[in-house]
Amino acid sequence: MLDAKIPEGKLENKWTDYKGHCKLVNPANKRRLEIIVVGTGLAGASAAAALGELGYKVKSFCFQDSPRRAHSIAAQGGINAAKNYQNDGDSVFRLFYDTIKGGDYRSREANVHRLAEVSANIIDQCVAQGVPFAREYGGLLSNRSFGGVQVQRTFYAAGQTGQQLLIGAYQALERQVALGNVKMYSRHEMLDIVMVDGKARGIICRNLVTGELERHFGHAVVLCTGGYGNVFYLSTNAMGCNVTAAWKAHKKGAYFGNPCFTQIHPTCIPVSGEYQSKLTLMSESLRNDGRIWVPKKQNDPRKANEIPDDERDYYLERRYPAYGNLVPRDVASRAAKERCDAGYGVGTFKQAVYLDFASAIQRYGHAEANKHGIENPSHEEIKRMGDEVVKEKYGNLFDMYEKITGENPYEVPMRIYPAVHYTMGGLWVDYELMTSVKGLYALGECNYSDHGANRLGASALMQGLADGYFVIPYTIGNYLADEIRTPAIPTTHPAFEEAEKNVAARIEKLMSIKGTESVESMHKRLGKIMWNKCGMARNEQGLKEAIEEIRALRKEFWSNLRIPGGINEYNPELDKAGRVADFIELGELICIDALDRKESCGAHFREEFQTSEGEAKRDDEHYMYVSAWEYKNEENWELHKEDLVYEMMHPTQRSYK
Repeated sequence: MLDAKIPEGKLENKWTDYKGHCKLVNPANKRRLEIIVVGTGLAGASAAAALGELGYKVKSFCFQDSPRRAHSIAAQGGINAAKNYQNDGDSVFRLFYDTIKGGDYRSREANVHRLAEVSANIIDQCVAQGVPFAREYGGLLSNRSFGGVQVQRTFYAAGQTGQQLLIGAYQALERQVALGNVKMYSRHEMLDIVMVDGKARGIICRNLVTGELERHFGHAVVLCTGGYGNVFYLSTNAMGCNVTAAWKAHKKGAYFGNPCFTQIHPTCIPVSGEYQSKLTLMSESLRNDGRIWVPKKQNDPRKANEIPDDERDYYLERRYPAYGNLVPRDVASRAAKERCDAGYGVGTFKQAVYLDFASAIQRYGHAEANKHGIENPSHEEIKRMGDEVVKEKYGNLFDMYEKITGENPYEVPMRIYPAVHYTMGGLWVDYELMTSVKGLYALGECNYSDHGANRLGASALMQGLADGYFVIPYTIGNYLADEIRTPAIPTTHPAFEEAEKNVAARIEKLMSIKGTESVESMHKRLGKIMWNKCGMARNEQGLKEAIEEIRALRKEFWSNLRIPGGINEYNPELDKAGRVADFIELGELICIDALDRKESCGAHFREEFQTSEGEAKRDDEHYMYVSAWEYKNEENWELHKEDLVYEMMHPTQRSYK
């Protein structure tokens, strides 16, 4: 059984007691210890900045041309924190409760409670860095709601919260770079972990500009490399997002936790054609004011504005009256799929539903008229003033939608449909965020620890910054306190030479295939298998078929791939090939995990296991554990289980009605 190293004592005291008793490294010794941080998103930038500030020698790596291009910058809607500024009943316990329930009771209680505890500190940290959070008229920070909650706890900066938070973390990181505490390596991709005496002691990376392989030593390695949603090809992730760093760690002994827990986001711009390469997210914050509906008549040919209100089905409000349009993402996504599959979808392909702001514009317009003392305002005045309020809250999102679709959402409803967005699964980590490999840590989306089977909106940014700013500085010190006598290992050590040799051999093998099919086409074929047979809904037959199809695709990949260019040069097709090879292996494991988990929970919806009302039906007796998979060899993994024991929570059937 896996040891999660959860501290003893009451849940609400565990983190405080841990910090009071963990080992420390004195300032002089910190200067002799080297830490590698891979990734510069919110988790990576905040971790590198915090560890550099503490005095460690940090090396920071990213495959983008600037740390600021990390995909955290694309997050739109907000970041959660239990500050209760609205005086609406929020608390640390309420955030903890909502997160556990939202994850359908498949996350580790101690980690989630710690996340809720430190959430308030994150906001203070970011305000001090100058993050321009939205504010109320009187100057106080503003909040809005996200799915799965009944309070307003989400702090935001219009529809570009991720960008503003990343700029704050990036400034902290660059300050440490300027001071010499952090050395930055951009356009470098990690391609292997170096193990010495059972501990992670460095990485092999490829300079993406020159093609050269490099060796780097560290007393510890911290992975902050994001999620693996692009295994589905079409997703809301940037096209460069990949699983390679986490997968290399997995193949060196790090267990992979709950890989089948992949989140579908309910509010994305629908697929528009066969040649599309990615999807665009419309922030969940839009569900605060937008109402989701479909026509009551199947295959209704009328335009949205031609359908009167009494002929519209506001299906989320009908099915889930307590939460309405703010049900969690997995619930909203399945409900949209059900309506479209039943013949009520809208748009060209009938694979979309409407997200309508007409009611919100009217409501805000009337409120503004009252504020200005305008009696009996005209319809045009109400519309103009309502538009202005909505523009202030969501303007950049509306502009983005119009640029992509050519439709003005102030005048006609948006069309949305679910799409792959986030991965709750990832490298298994203990309470200290260390993987099953000593000295190897995983932070943010690339670990599995905090969200269970479904992540609540606005919790990704919260977890990334919590892990980087407030957790890893303590937990990594607890490990490194025993490493102060370990001298820097020269990169001429046989372990480094062997690791680089293996990386080079794999690159040579990829380039030697000389087949006929492009990397992109292989990736697209993998994505179709994953989406059709392991997407929003899964079943036993489809998963078994998917596993065989993925294995056949892998054989074809390694026999018929065509990569132009050479090795010792800038070659993005070669970079992409390595990532897709890893995605193919991961896709197989995702399907194996989904097949093994014979229950429905959160975003993992097995069609065989559902309630009479079509909701996810958990099996707590047999599946209340984290699935942690150990890589053995090709097509062979061993399952380890971490039992989930709830001290404070009492798992019940989720209900948002």
